[in-house]
Amino acid sequence: MRFKVVMSLLRDSATTNLDHLLQIHALIFKTPLHHDRFILAKLLNLSLSLSSPTSSLSTLLYARSIFDRVPNPDAFIWNTMIRAYLNAHDPQESISLFSQMRLLHATPVDSFSLSLVLQACGRSNDAQMGKKIHTHVFKLGFVADLFVQTALVEMYARSVDVRVALQVFDEMPRPDLVSYNVLLAECVRAGEIGRARKVFDEMPERDLVSWNTLIHGYAAGGDLDAARQLFDWSCEKDLVSWSSMITGYARSRQSNEALRLFREMQLAKVVPDGVTMVSVLSACGDVGALAVGKMVHEYIRMNGIEIDVKLGTSLLDMYAKCGDLENSLEVFSDMHVRDVLTWSAMIMGLANHGCGEVALDHFSRMLSEGIKPNDITFVGVLTACSHAGLVTRGWSYFTSMNEYGVSPKIEHYGCMVDLLGRAGRLQEAKDFIVNMPFVPDTIVWRALLGACRIHKNVELAEEAIINLLELEPHVDGHYVLLSNIYAQGKRWDNVANVRKMMRGKSIQKVPGSSTIEVDNMVHEFIAGDKSHPLSERVYEMLEEMIVRLNDIGYSPMTALVLQDVDEQAKENVLAHHSEKLAIAFGLLNTAPQSPIRIVKNLRVCDDCHHAIKLISMIYNRKIIIRDRNRFHHFFDGSCSCRDYW
Repeated sequence: MRFKVVMSLLRDSATTNLDHLLQIHALIFKTPLHHDRFILAKLLNLSLSLSSPTSSLSTLLYARSIFDRVPNPDAFIWNTMIRAYLNAHDPQESISLFSQMRLLHATPVDSFSLSLVLQACGRSNDAQMGKKIHTHVFKLGFVADLFVQTALVEMYARSVDVRVALQVFDEMPRPDLVSYNVLLAECVRAGEIGRARKVFDEMPERDLVSWNTLIHGYAAGGDLDAARQLFDWSCEKDLVSWSSMITGYARSRQSNEALRLFREMQLAKVVPDGVTMVSVLSACGDVGALAVGKMVHEYIRMNGIEIDVKLGTSLLDMYAKCGDLENSLEVFSDMHVRDVLTWSAMIMGLANHGCGEVALDHFSRMLSEGIKPNDITFVGVLTACSHAGLVTRGWSYFTSMNEYGVSPKIEHYGCMVDLLGRAGRLQEAKDFIVNMPFVPDTIVWRALLGACRIHKNVELAEEAIINLLELEPHVDGHYVLLSNIYAQGKRWDNVANVRKMMRGKSIQKVPGSSTIEVDNMVHEFIAGDKSHPLSERVYEMLEEMIVRLNDIGYSPMTALVLQDVDEQAKENVLAHHSEKLAIAFGLLNTAPQSPIRIVKNLRVCDDCHHAIKLISMIYNRKIIIRDRNRFHHFFDGSCSCRDYW
């Protein structure tokens, strides 16, 4: 009777929680059944089935306490515990348990025991133990066992080399689909994508796992064309298929394609998970697709998806990169748990929006909460100082990095050069570069070159460009920046020489492009381009803007145009810059007084910066522009950067 009652309780507790299971265990402990191997095995399995990301450690410890009380455990119970540690990412304990099992000769190992311990050897990179187990495979007569052979393939691929795994695989008399998929996955994991494709092509049959494995391999390796081809060929697609492609596009900065695919995924009624959401939010932040990002946020709310640290950090980072600092701060405030990446993302977001003091206040709060900063945090802190012109505080933070166990890297030196250069302390910046413990990279020299443009220092700019061109001789931006510096100094012969040099090296200037999101669609405008379907109306709006600008005294800065054309042509070039086209489109297609948000691939030029300040006043609009360096919030004739950018 007791046995039936206990079994009934255990059967009804299949989906219960750990507290309930402990109560049943307490009841069992009061009866002679606490020595019953069958009952304890059932209790052990139930305890392990309750494991979750938040309770895995506690359930594993509880399961081990049950296991240690089982008298003479059989192979099934040993294997259950070995697998539990394998699933808990503790393969060494799995190997230890197998060794204990072998010492107790009364408990014979089976093929499942061997396959589990071989997987553990592979995942712990213990080739020596793996080879010892391989000898047991021969001694115990499991050399032809399919499960064991498949585990050997995985073990050798992980702990020795994929080529050895292929030799083991070739010796298998009849490998099945699972064996092929394991070999395929291990080739992908080892970065042997060529071998993986060969295995894939030779498979007598394939399932969704096969397709997803290779799609993921190509996408993770950056070969999006090959991944997309397989994705399109695949007859069946699940969450993994879609997520692999979206993540691949987001990581390779093909963000518009990632968002297009996400819309297709929704139409296919495939429900995204947290991994997909993080990638979509990254793509939104990259192109400034705020409306799509808000839609994703609303979807998360409506479906009760838990906003963990990673997803919360992605949300606040998306809002900050899309120019919505208010929502970014709100997400940050609502997060109950924040790690160093969360704080760093918020500090960087505030810094890029020109809120230097607020960013540094957040850094102080982070320290007061006991969060140790890392190198990314200090990039944000130094960027905040640079954009706000806080030279003394920047020096203080830079010299304090070692106190937090962070050694300054080349990125931090680049931030300091930028900080000193923007503040006009060009010789200090140059001396700082000379005394760096690293060989200066392009970021450092470009920071100095940019500072020379701001402060019109031609001589130092020439020194910076010499070093830049040694490192990156074919990057158009270096030549363009030097041309602008020469033009500021009215050294037109030098401007002509730079342009001649560019032609001689077949270097084309990257055209300025700006994107604006309207009605969940991202529209791109190229400087002087008329390919947009609404170009005619956009250019009509642009003409109206220029007329109204001229009425209040705007004068185009034609000296910025380096082309050998007349003044009127130069004015036309400036008028057709991509951000002005995007603003004209925004004025036509958004509600009056609503903000206009634009992302530009290059630095906003001086003429556009001046014009947009006036446009914000004329049309009573807040215009938020993210250029290559930072955010500019234009409103009522002024900019948040206070012309310090």
